[in-house]
Amino acid sequence: MGLKSVLCAKIEVKANKDVFHDVFTNKPHHVSTMSPLHVQGFDLLEGDIGTVGSKICWTYTLDGEQKISKQILEVVDHENKVLVLKEFEGDVTNKYDSFKATLHIETKDEIDLISWTLEYERPNENVPELISLLDFIVGMTKAIDDHHVN
Repeated sequence: MGLKSVLCAKIEVKANKDVFHDVFTNKPHHVSTMSPLHVQGFDLLEGDIGTVGSKICWTYTLDGEQKISKQILEVVDHENKVLVLKEFEGDVTNKYDSFKATLHIETKDEIDLISWTLEYERPNENVPELISLLDFIVGMTKAIDDHHVN
């Protein structure tokens, strides 16, 4: 059995928090325009954008290398502003037994926060934690925020 890990980040945003929910549920194809240094492409593989069960593919650059992530949209909760994506094929699941990313948008003490939670399973101790991927996601989130503020 593998080693389960959870990494979390909360990023304060200046743009309207609803923008993030809208981008990731309804307009994920715009992410590459808003954060081109991080994400270079998006494809809808199956289903409809923003619906549970739809399959998507991201092309991105991490640590100077071109990567791909094919994901299934497991949860879309418009009321609580939660989105859960599970990778079923790609660079992360080539090394890790499982990978899931949860986006939660919330307000605490009048501060809008974008929360990312990465849940994954490493096959053994020699496989590193996904710290660079979390840093990547934080950078992408800040780029999208800057895009909407400017």
